[in-house]
Formats: sequence, structure tokens, C-alpha cells
Amino acid sequence: MSTITTHILDTALGKPATDVSITLEQQSPEGWSVIGQGKTDSDGRLKNLTSEPVTPGHYRLTAETGDYFAVTGRQSLYLTAQIDFLIPEAGSHYHLPFLVTPWSWSTYRGS
Repeated sequence: MSTITTHILDTALGKPATDVSITLEQQSPEGWSVIGQGKTDSDGRLKNLTSEPVTPGHYRLTAETGDYFAVTGRQSLYLTAQIDFLIPEAGSHYHLPFLVTPWSWSTYRGS
């Protein structure tokens, strides 16, 4: 089994992005199913996306960045940032951060 965590950094401000809604979905033959949801904490982290480790498969992690920027009084181009990824085998930890600004976003596999 594998685990997934994330955090969001607002690189335009050089600070964690707090209170951002995040959804984790898993694809099955029937389609996409939500398997975890939450909001980032005061450090921009979400450590408990799922109550159980996840199995190998196809996943997507979506951050509601448009809502975050609206609350902070800034316009943004992207309403969401989404990481579409595969977990090929069980037993690893996947830390998938978002680096966001009102006009861009990126990601990487962290530790």
C-alpha cells in the first residue's frame, strides 16, 4: 500500500497557501471516484487525504486554486491545478506539492 500527501506554496507571496480545498480521485472501470478530500492547514499541508493507504492505480489530485486566489483578493488564470498520476506498485510514499501563483502552477515529487 502507498500513501499520498501534498502541500501548496504560494510562490508569488513566498508563503504557504492555507485553506485550499483538495480532492483525491481514483480511476476505476466505472469512472472516477472521490477517495479523499480536505483543506490545507496553516502550513499549506494536507497530510491525511485518505484514511487508508492507496493501492496501485491511476489517480488525480485537484487543488481549487481559483477559490484560494479569490479569497485573497487576486485574479487568477487557472481555477484548478490538477496532478494526474500513476502509482505503479504498492509500498511508496507520494508527496505531490503544488507551487502556485495567480498566473502559473507547477509540481514535483517531493519526499
